[in-house]
This record gives sequence, C-alpha cells and structure tokens, in this order.
Amino acid sequence: MFNQKHKFTHLSLFALAFITVAACNNPSTDSTEIAETAITESVIATNLMPPDDAAQTVNQLMVVHKSPTCGCCQKWVDYLEEEGFSVEVHNHDDLNPIKESLGMNNPKLYSCHTATIGNYLIEGHVPASDIKKILSEKPDIAGLTAPGMPMMSPGMNSRTPKDYAVLSFTDNGESEIYSQY
Repeated sequence: MFNQKHKFTHLSLFALAFITVAACNNPSTDSTEIAETAITESVIATNLMPPDDAAQTVNQLMVVHKSPTCGCCQKWVDYLEEEGFSVEVHNHDDLNPIKESLGMNNPKLYSCHTATIGNYLIEGHVPASDIKKILSEKPDIAGLTAPGMPMMSPGMNSRTPKDYAVLSFTDNGESEIYSQY
C-alpha cells in the first residue's frame, strides 16, 4: 500500500522540479526566489497531508458522563487526555438513566462512568489502546466495558492495565473478552 506521506512528498518534489524548470526557461528569475517558492510549495503540500489513521481516531471527541465526585473517573479522563484524546465531560448525579439512554442496558457490565466516541460506547476504565484499536479497526460491536472498577486499570492504581479483562458487547447484549490484562 502506498503511504500517503510518500505521495505528498512526491508531489512536493514534483512541484519543486516544475518550479525549477519554469525558472530555467525565464533567465530573469532570481535563484533565491526559486528557493523561496519551492519551500513555500513544499510547506503547503505538507500541511495538506491527511493525518494517519491513529491520529484520526484520537482526534474524535470523546464525551464522558460521570459523577461530579468520582475521583477515579476524573483520573481516567486525565489519562485519556494525556493519551491524546479530546474529552468533553458531563457530570450527573444519577448515571443509570444516561447509561440506559446510550444503550448500556446490562447492569452486569456497568462501571462508574460511561463515554461515547464515534459510534462506540465505552464503559469504565478501558485502556486507551483498546479504544484506539476499535476506532481503527471498526468492529461490529456496540462498545467496550471494564465492568466494576478494576484495581489495576488506568484511572485507578495503574496507567498500565493489569489483572482484568475488557469486554466487547453488542447491541443485543452479547459480550466476550476483547482484551485480557
């Protein structure tokens, strides 16, 4: 597969070659002007480069619903922002109606906070790597959950997930292990 960055690099080189040939055909053109034009064209081409898939997934807005007094929820939000996610937080006194309205209907899968990103629901202390993976791969699931409050999860006692499972779940309530830590 041809990398987009290489495509734009080739376009930049083509623009530079075109400018050089045009300048050679016009003897009154200053070589400094040629160089400045080439640099400008290269910068324009570079800035037009689309971000790679990983950057695109992180640039999506994640909306987190949590209790205003939940410290581990805020730590998870801080962790996600450190991982490059854009996060919008909504505090609620009662999260159950929010969870249900978003499609989280199985209380066995509940955790202390609920989030949405893209077309997915993220319940609890799900690691950023799993979120990035579903955004990149786009599996046919409703979302991911880390039921309860796993002690060694991001936002709890460890940035590195340990000793728990992240489950995927579907709209009809089926769940299975997505990642095991």
